[in-house]
This record gives sequence, C-alpha cells and structure tokens, in this order.
Amino acid sequence: MNFSRRQVIKGASWAGLSLALPPMAWAQSTLEMGTIRLDTLSDGNLVLPKAFSLGETPPDGAEAILKSYGITGDTFTPDCNVTLLRNGDRTVLFDAGAGQEFMPSAGKLLDALDTLGVDPSDVTDVAFTHAHPDHLWGVLDDFGDLIFPDAAYHIGRSEWDYWTDPNTVSTIDQGRVTFAVGAKNRLELLSDQIVFFDDDQEIMPGVLSRLTPGHTPGHMSFEVQMGSESVMIVGDSIVNHHLAFAQPTWLSSSDQNAQLAA
Repeated sequence: MNFSRRQVIKGASWAGLSLALPPMAWAQSTLEMGTIRLDTLSDGNLVLPKAFSLGETPPDGAEAILKSYGITGDTFTPDCNVTLLRNGDRTVLFDAGAGQEFMPSAGKLLDALDTLGVDPSDVTDVAFTHAHPDHLWGVLDDFGDLIFPDAAYHIGRSEWDYWTDPNTVSTIDQGRVTFAVGAKNRLELLSDQIVFFDDDQEIMPGVLSRLTPGHTPGHMSFEVQMGSESVMIVGDSIVNHHLAFAQPTWLSSSDQNAQLAA
C-alpha cells in the first residue's frame, strides 16, 4: 500500500485514511507505516448547534457547502475520534476522548479499545493535542479514577499553563467556563504523571510536536515519522473539515482565537 509523503489524521472528524472496517467495529481505520500501526478509534460523536462553529450568522455559501455533504438541520454531529499508535513496547493514545460526563453520545473509547484487544493498562502514553472536554475528560472513569493508570501524560507546556492558570476560569468565554473548570481539575489529578513538551520537539521516538494554536492557546498537532513517510495528527486545528478545506480563511466561533486558527 502506498502513501504520500504526508497524510493527515483528523482528531475530531475524519473521513478515513486507508482501510474501513466493518460497521460494527469501533476501529474506524488502520494504517501501517514500517513498524508503526495507527488505528483511528471512535469515541462516539458530539451534538453541537451549528452556531458553535459558524456563529449566529453563517458565512454566505456555508449552507450550500454543508448540503453538498448531506449535512442539513440546525446541529452538527461531528465524529469524536482518537488515534492509537502501537510501535514496539509503546502503546500511545493521542487524546483520551470525552469520558462519560460531557455528552451521552460520546465517551465510547473503551469499547473501541476492547475491539482491538487493548486493555487500558496497556496504554503507556497519552499525548494531548489540547485540553477541551472531548480530548481530556476521558482520562477518568465514573469513580474519578484514572482509566490509564500506568501512562505518562504528555502535554504542551503553554497548553498546561493556560488551563491551570486560576485566572482562566474568569477570563474565558462564559460558554466555556465548564471547559476551564473541568480541564483544571483533571490536569491537577494528572500532575504526578505529566511530561511537558514544547514546539518542534521529539516527544517520543518518531513523534514530533507541531504548534498549531488558535483553537486553544497552546494547541499541538503531532507528526509521526517512519523513514521517508510521515502522518500528521491534527486534532482540532481543523475543526469542520467540510468547510475548512473549501474555505480555509473562514473564521470558526469554536476556536478561541479564530483569526489565528484560520
């Protein structure tokens, strides 16, 4: 199977890289690159008002683009996807999904891992693109215990600083206050197992950090390299791919700094 120099994996909503598995399987796709295996897993989906992404007044032409993809009505139901990397003795999750507290339609990651025969205790590393609920809240179970108890948790230093700053709760947009409270609480619980990284750093063998801010102040993407091939795991640096590829300069109100994100 041949791949271009760089492929893109969309963390929140992605159409699929290579092999689509049967509808009942939780693994959405699989890509093998040398000794690395990447599986994109479904954590369920979100249900969001269109205004969350488009604002109260959608740009001219937005509805026509969405309709061409069969997206109509007043809500988006974006897939909530998580990328699993396995290579040698490393089992790495990029983001941890939404858990059980954010939305009833999400929080399905453990079912996806079970489909692949991966136990939560097998996970050696969790690397966060950012600390929004559907990427972070899945670190805890219903009892407030760590789902991946033996993992190292990797996060960009600037992302950590933003969400653990006590001033963030009072300065963030009012509609995201629960995001800030939830992030601070969970990150503090992870503090003993946190590994910080900065932009353009090899955070583990073959995985490099790439700063892609805007959706959040310290949003990170990851470039997975093997020989001359590489794969970009972009998280929410691309929020709604239907619109973003058609009109990359459009601003999305789901981004905390929409101009920077565009």
